[in-house]
Formats: sequence, structure tokens, C-alpha cells
Amino acid sequence: METEAIKKIYAGYSNAYDAIFKRFFFPRIKHAIATMDIKDGERVLDVGVGTGLSLPLFPKYCSVVGIDISSAMLKEAREKIKELHLNHIELMEMDAMNLEFPDNTFDKVFISHVVSVVPDPFKTISEVKRVCKKNGRIVIVNHFKSNNKMVGSVVKMLNPITKKIGWRTDLSLNDFIKKSNLHVEKKYKLKKIDLWHVIFAVNEK
Repeated sequence: METEAIKKIYAGYSNAYDAIFKRFFFPRIKHAIATMDIKDGERVLDVGVGTGLSLPLFPKYCSVVGIDISSAMLKEAREKIKELHLNHIELMEMDAMNLEFPDNTFDKVFISHVVSVVPDPFKTISEVKRVCKKNGRIVIVNHFKSNNKMVGSVVKMLNPITKKIGWRTDLSLNDFIKKSNLHVEKKYKLKKIDLWHVIFAVNEK
């Protein structure tokens, strides 16, 4: 998946994204942010903030920067900030594979439904680790390839189609963790039968 294609796809989604995806994504986003243990005064980066489904969930005693490559999606997120008076949140148009922040900028990083969208998930995680402070927490919510051979084969067959509508389905959780060199504290699903994982990692640099 190429960057310009991703921009075009998600520009098309922007007006209807919440209506289409909120029911699937929001429960995991809400759970993950509530479990991040965000402390007073901490700086948090939300990578791939999209239309801002996550934004009302961040406590107002921290400061949040949300980045996304889609200006159309960010327009929707800015409306949420204005309507909900989320003055502790700043939005920036930015490529997750080339973060425009100095090293060790953030205490915590949240990445929801992004690593299977970006052209290079490993470069994205490398950038996330760079801008996250040592021993900071990185929290990822994402779909990964099923270990069930039957489900996995069906999903693999669907991958050429899903790529055309915005994401890949062939990313293996174990390969992703290994190649990203993530120090994972815990990984789990909210439901026994679920395609999405929640991953908590410590940034050991």
C-alpha cells in the first residue's frame, strides 16, 4: 500500500468513518486508553488519530498530540476538539513513518488500527520507539492474521481486496513483534473470538 493511495482511500472514508467503524473499533480503543495508566502532566502521542474517536477518552490532565496523514480525517477530528472543548489536544498532519518530533518527546504512545494500514509497519514502530522516552509505554490495538489455519487461509485470500479498501490482513502478530523488537508486557484479545489484539510494550530503546 502506497502513501498517496492511503490518503485517497481515507479521504473517501472521512465523512462516514465513525458511522461505519465506531461500533467495531471504539470498545478496544476505550479499553486500551483506560488501561494506559496516563499520569498527570504526561505527554501522549496518538499515531493515526483519524477522525478522533479516541480523543474524548484521554484525561485532561495530560497533553496529547494526534497525528494522521489524512487532512480530511483530521478535519473531522478538529470538529470534535472544538465541540468537546478538548484544549489539551493538538493535531498535526504527519506521516507515521517519518515523525517530525525530537527523540524522547513522549511518555506514552497509542497506535490504534494503524500498523496494518501504513506501507511499512516496522519503520513506523522504529519511529515510535525513537520519539517515546526510554521505559515509556507503547500501546497498540490492531488486527493480525489468525493462527487458525482455516480462518487464516480465508483472510489471506481476502487480502488483495482489503488492501484496496484501506488495510492489509496478512500481518502476523508474532512476526510483527519480533521484527519490531518490541518488549511486550502483555498481549490479549478482549473477546475469545476476536480478530483484534491489544498490545502493551515497554520502550527499552
